Amino acid sequence: MAEIIQERIEDRLPELEQLERIGLFSRAEIKAIIKKASDLEYRIQRRALFKEDFINYVQYEINLLELIQRRRARIGYSFKKDEIENSIVHRVQGVFRRASAKWKDDVQLWLSYVVFCKKWAAKAQLSKVFSAMLAIHSNKPALWIMAAKWEMEDRLSSESARQLFLRALRFHPECPKLYQEVSYFRMELMHAEKLRKEKQEFEKAKMDVGALDYPEEILKGELARIIYKNSLSIIKDAEFHVSLLSIAQLFDFAKDLQKEIYDDLQALHTDDPLTWDYVARRELEIESQSGEEQPTTKQAKAVEVCRKEERCCAVYEEAVKTLPTEAMWKCYINFCLERFAKKTNSQFLREKRLERTMIAFRKAHELKLLLEFQYKQWIELLLHHDFIKEALEVVVAGTELFRDSVTMWQMKLQVLIDSKSPDVAALFEEAFVHLKPQVCLPLWISWAEWSEGAQSQEDTEAVFKKAILAVRGSDSVTLKNKYLDWAYRSAGYKKARAVFKSLQESRPFSVDFFRKIIQFEKEQESCKMANLREYYERALREFGSVDSDLWMDYIKEELNHPLGKPENCGQIYWRAMKMLQGESAEVFVAKHAMHQAGHL
Repeated sequence: MAEIIQERIEDRLPELEQLERIGLFSRAEIKAIIKKASDLEYRIQRRALFKEDFINYVQYEINLLELIQRRRARIGYSFKKDEIENSIVHRVQGVFRRASAKWKDDVQLWLSYVVFCKKWAAKAQLSKVFSAMLAIHSNKPALWIMAAKWEMEDRLSSESARQLFLRALRFHPECPKLYQEVSYFRMELMHAEKLRKEKQEFEKAKMDVGALDYPEEILKGELARIIYKNSLSIIKDAEFHVSLLSIAQLFDFAKDLQKEIYDDLQALHTDDPLTWDYVARRELEIESQSGEEQPTTKQAKAVEVCRKEERCCAVYEEAVKTLPTEAMWKCYINFCLERFAKKTNSQFLREKRLERTMIAFRKAHELKLLLEFQYKQWIELLLHHDFIKEALEVVVAGTELFRDSVTMWQMKLQVLIDSKSPDVAALFEEAFVHLKPQVCLPLWISWAEWSEGAQSQEDTEAVFKKAILAVRGSDSVTLKNKYLDWAYRSAGYKKARAVFKSLQESRPFSVDFFRKIIQFEKEQESCKMANLREYYERALREFGSVDSDLWMDYIKEELNHPLGKPENCGQIYWRAMKMLQGESAEVFVAKHAMHQAGHL
């Protein structure tokens, strides 16, 4: 093995000598490179091989290449690349070949190999890398697409890309992605567009294109049409069909193909909401008839947009009659909401969009085809426009349909609160009867927040106490923090301390719960060290094994408080070292050392 390593180091000497001779590296740096290279060579030549050693080898060589690039740029020297960079690149490729042969199943390793070849201009090698990778990982369509895309876009070889797609389709005949975006269908259209541009350039130059190979079928996108027709018999899916149509629409010369795909979509997928959605939205893209005068004023443009939206809605109206499902109404309502959300200075257009949206919601509701989240959208829209009475009607109907939904009860309560109803407290009580306790935390928080603004302190505290008894587990942590905050905000430190005392044995807690009461104490004019110690000791009982900051803050309090006892710091330090575990202990030691250094 020593002879192999020595031979490989000697193979490096010419490039290292060149690096020193042209002034990119000093003699000392060359010696350091040789030493590091010897260590890396040993690791990849020994009997027990590890993937990490190969990765480290490659990374070191890449770092060296990047350093050489930077130094070349600095001194403005660009010669001798064959003797230096190319030599390193070939060596790295050899290491990648060995690694990928041993760990064939590691896709990430193969992808690293591909990235290296792309970056360091080893394009001749890259086709071989893709071939070797696909021979092993033929079950991964994404790799086939990557290889074909590289052949098409980087090597400008449509034929090689086509062959890769054909091979991929033999392995994955039902994979939509192989037909779609950045793939076979798109590639053939791109190829046709490229040929059309070439032909146009030749014609502009008044060259004879008769001798050149520009078949009319290819120029019209006939190969893409064949792919489309073949895919239809394999992938019977409206979404896939729409995706192909969207790709075809990117190419102006493919109007006939676009029409064919569009007609097939309507014929084959009339029972799919996506088809109707696409057909309806397409009305927005259809321009006015050529004989009609184009709108020029802002008002005329708004009227024209309104006409287009009306045509869309007419298609949706036909769709929901033909296909009366929740999914179809969802498409219709989403369209109305999207158009309503679009900014416009036209009051006429805003009012029309709002009217359409409200009508769509109402019709879906009457047919009982409105989903829960759509009731929420509807109610929020009504509240935003101060339609309180109608919002109340809708929210009552929504809670009747979705009695176990915390969202619907929240919306109902929001409407009652906005309408200044006297029944809010009773409705909170009613909601808890219908809902499971584990989902009620948002409602308890809403009740407490409402009560703070609308009721007495006694009533609000009663709500918090009920909530603490009702909510268990991790959810109760949030409630305790809010209860403590409310106590301090509404009645000051004395009340907050009383609440803290009442809850201090009611686990679980968060660190914030204790930090809040510590902060409240420190905000008092007569901040008592005895109270701070009590709070820190109580917090450390819960979090002393994991929170190094608590220990550090405790030490700082003893050092900085007028009534602190610096002599306690050593004892606190050793208690921390006993309680803290793993990384927390290391962090604590580092922070303590920095703090001490800052006081020297």
